[in-house]
Amino acid sequence: MAPERLADISVVSPGGRTRLSPATAWSRGPDSTSLLTLELGDAGTYVAGASTRPRELALTAEQFNAYLAEDGLPEALEARRAANELGKGARERYSKYVKAVFQVGQSRTGGFAGALGYAAEIVPLENPYALARGLPLRVRCLEDGRPVANQTVLWGEGTSERSTRTDSGGVALVTPDAAGRWYVKFVHMVRATEPGLDYESKWATLTFEIRP
Repeated sequence: MAPERLADISVVSPGGRTRLSPATAWSRGPDSTSLLTLELGDAGTYVAGASTRPRELALTAEQFNAYLAEDGLPEALEARRAANELGKGARERYSKYVKAVFQVGQSRTGGFAGALGYAAEIVPLENPYALARGLPLRVRCLEDGRPVANQTVLWGEGTSERSTRTDSGGVALVTPDAAGRWYVKFVHMVRATEPGLDYESKWATLTFEIRP
């Protein structure tokens, strides 16, 4: 991803939140992956976050239907079916909001529980690095700062993906049952009201590690 697509890069350390310059902190690796360069300080639980500027994409009917089925958007897919729109392509405006929680040293700190104010965001309610393997982790899903109720949430490790839903307070329960890197994600989608645009979506992802 090009640095100019980024609206924000933030790091929450034990000393508080720091906003970084995409031009200097973000780069592209040799295999086209994106790299974030950080200067770490005191031991503690850190959060790195990034948000992108909105972008528009046109998809064929087949592509869009498959995307809705695979990325946890059953209501949008059913609405298309009810409206007899499964054969219709779609133009979507989307933006992405990613966060990673990681541990530096042994001291665990509380910055992981703070929201960054992104348009879509996942906030862990417990420190993943204080979590014993196999115990549930509560995460709150937010859209424009408000809890999202009954939102489909996908989570997993490697190629194993599972699904759950948020409760009335926007909280979902996931249970990382093995050591490794885990992710939690959701896509919040609404019908667009602008001419020439069908849908608007906000993607949120949280990653963390469960240690052996």
